[in-house]
Amino acid sequence: MANPKKYHDPQRTSLFWWLAAIICSVLTIAVIVAGIVVFVGYLVIHPRIPIISVLNAHLNQFQYDQAGVLVTQVNIIVRSENDNTKAHASFSDMKLTLFFDGLAIAHLVAGPYEVKKNSTVDFNYVATSDPIPLNPEQMKDVDAFLNEDEVRFDLKGNARARWRVGLLGSVKFQCHLSCQLKFYRSSGIYIPGRHCTSKAK
Repeated sequence: MANPKKYHDPQRTSLFWWLAAIICSVLTIAVIVAGIVVFVGYLVIHPRIPIISVLNAHLNQFQYDQAGVLVTQVNIIVRSENDNTKAHASFSDMKLTLFFDGLAIAHLVAGPYEVKKNSTVDFNYVATSDPIPLNPEQMKDVDAFLNEDEVRFDLKGNARARWRVGLLGSVKFQCHLSCQLKFYRSSGIYIPGRHCTSKAK
């Protein structure tokens, strides 16, 4: 006997495709509406990227003996700034390294923390180096610094930041800091120069 032919109900098939089309349309409209809400919210809030910067610093110690061994201590105040008036900001994974003549002498770190709307948070770091044996070239550099009464350090590193506003969600940023810190050797006073900040130039 011949196999019976399968019968498809055209009404059921048509109903399935109609339901699928309706669901896709609803999802598409929801995505468009969500995009418009986020875009309008961005224009209204107009968030500024959170930044980190050096607020002030002081050279507490810079001892150099005839054997070419250096011990130094630098006090650095790092500010985290959130200029947004309608959005909180959070920072994490802040890792800064202080260099002297190419040598990493201290690491400045901070765990996750919050910065409220239109506010700042300051960290007071006291970076003390272990005794640093210098090679002949580095000893010449130190002698030159002492003659000029000026000591230079490099501060480099990163921090992750994000701002968030209610249902609009959050946006992540990478704050990169790379600058030179200069001090008078005789007094330890910080010499203001090019502003040390992660803000785009």
